[in-house]
Amino acid sequence: MPKRRLLLAEDDHMLASLLKYRLERDGYEVILEYDGKAVKEKLQGEIPDVVISDIMMPYFSGIELVDHLRNSLKSDVPIILISAASNDENIVSAFEMGANDFISKPVSPSELLARVSREIKRHYCT
Repeated sequence: MPKRRLLLAEDDHMLASLLKYRLERDGYEVILEYDGKAVKEKLQGEIPDVVISDIMMPYFSGIELVDHLRNSLKSDVPIILISAASNDENIVSAFEMGANDFISKPVSPSELLARVSREIKRHYCT
């Protein structure tokens, strides 16, 4: 199986580094961006296999990125959103916009890996 490419969008540099390290250690290629504007620019070139995004980021929120992927880019790439603001409104908005999954912070790297693996199997192995 080819190495899967993940786009990780997280403005907390320490958390981003930890998650990137753990995902790479498990064999994923990780593209790391720290704000929504950089993510949108990256997505113009190539869509990764999975997008993992914090909801609250500078310039564009994770929910706006879901909207951009689903409606502007017409992509069905699996999207996992993460957020410390895991209230019902954010969770419902995330799913209504087309997110595949939602994880509340603090994020367990093991849980994130399991969810990424599940989304890859669902999307690419059926």
